[in-house]
Amino acid sequence: MQEAREAVIGVGAIFTLFVITLGPIKILGPFSQLTRELDEPTLRRVAVRTFLLSVVTVVLGGFVGLVLLENWKIPISALELAGGLIFFMVGMRLVLEQYEPPPPPPPALPPTPTASALRLAFPTVVTPYGISAVIVLLANSPARERTLTILGVVMVVMVLNLLVMLYARKLLGSVALMVLRILGAVLGVLQVALAVEMIIRALHGVGVLHG
Repeated sequence: MQEAREAVIGVGAIFTLFVITLGPIKILGPFSQLTRELDEPTLRRVAVRTFLLSVVTVVLGGFVGLVLLENWKIPISALELAGGLIFFMVGMRLVLEQYEPPPPPPPALPPTPTASALRLAFPTVVTPYGISAVIVLLANSPARERTLTILGVVMVVMVLNLLVMLYARKLLGSVALMVLRILGAVLGVLQVALAVEMIIRALHGVGVLHG
């Protein structure tokens, strides 16, 4: 089963998975709302610290989760099923939220950059289902080179997050915002489809489905 999964999940699929679960499209709106009262120098400091905290959180969380997965003898399929269910619920919320009234703006961030970065890093940037995806991929990694590739893709996505945070206000006032919204809607549908695939694959892994 592990070999079959590795054959399916290529680097492009890993990148797409991380863009959906950890990537910049989902953080643009919340980041802009939460940092609306910050001046530009403070916003840059918050963005850089959020980036650093997010990188540490996702890498450390991935390896800690991998160790706990092995120590607690949790099957990878069970983790994949849990991640798929969470992924599905969040994806459905993203798809359906366009039919709901807009939520009130969230409260502003704390005045210090470090406190603001802590509030932004998790779960705005590093999502629980994103950590789950990292753990599943690391657990399925057959070699050191594959693990380094996964971590490299994570870093690429985190750098994209940093760029979006640094230029969030410019993006909100340009045609790029419309493009990002359209892409976000497409990725929302893909997230639901990917969640269904994760659930089906996990059910195969635990023996509930066959064929």
